[in-house]
Amino acid sequence: MPPKRPRSRARRVLGWTFGILGGVVAAVVVGILVYSQVGVMGAEPEPLAAVRADERITISDEGGAIVLAPAGAGQERVGVGLVFIPGAKVDAWAYASILSGLVTEDGMTVVITKPWLNLAFFDLRPLSSFTDLASDTDHWIVGGHSLGGVRACQLASDADALVLFGSYCANDLSASSLPALSITGTEDGLSTPEKVDAARPLLPTGATFVVIPGASHASFGDYGPQPGDGTPTATDAQVRAVVTEQVGDLAAAIR
Repeated sequence: MPPKRPRSRARRVLGWTFGILGGVVAAVVVGILVYSQVGVMGAEPEPLAAVRADERITISDEGGAIVLAPAGAGQERVGVGLVFIPGAKVDAWAYASILSGLVTEDGMTVVITKPWLNLAFFDLRPLSSFTDLASDTDHWIVGGHSLGGVRACQLASDADALVLFGSYCANDLSASSLPALSITGTEDGLSTPEKVDAARPLLPTGATFVVIPGASHASFGDYGPQPGDGTPTATDAQVRAVVTEQVGDLAAAIR
């Protein structure tokens, strides 16, 4: 009978190969998990406290998202909502203040998602997972900040409009007639004016571009300075006012 040693050796080599591959995959998974949880930029307490204390806003934490809605008989709901996707490793609550004017002044419902692993890239939930949280809202804008805006572009076909905050698309929407709005800052060190301009052809032809003088990348949230960003000269109130006005106009256009 022929010797069985070659077969045993082949099995050992195969076992070593699968073992090494398994170790590499495990290391990558652990690395992603660690990366997604370390260095998450939390919400600054004072702006968030002001939103929580505002009696014109009803706040509900739905686990996978935060819902801000008009409260009280004096707050008219306009039937338009915004699903907002945070930037990478930024606490969803950090956007409550800058988006609060959409609720108090424009009567919109705002759903701020909590991306899986704090990274919108890994969040595969459809837009309906968030719009279903406000079933009394008829029209929806999808938007996001930084990486969240990239994800918003991917979900745009299921929405009535798109808005980007310090962001740009990676997929091509140029053939779409979808109303689109891009809000950026002159001092953005991450989604720089040059990067935004280079990606302009990917947006629908009729897209509106608004540039806020003195706004940085982190000006679109309340989570403190961000590495690699520029130095802002615009105040939080100034940025919030532009966001409220521009997104409010977009909402009025799709009603």
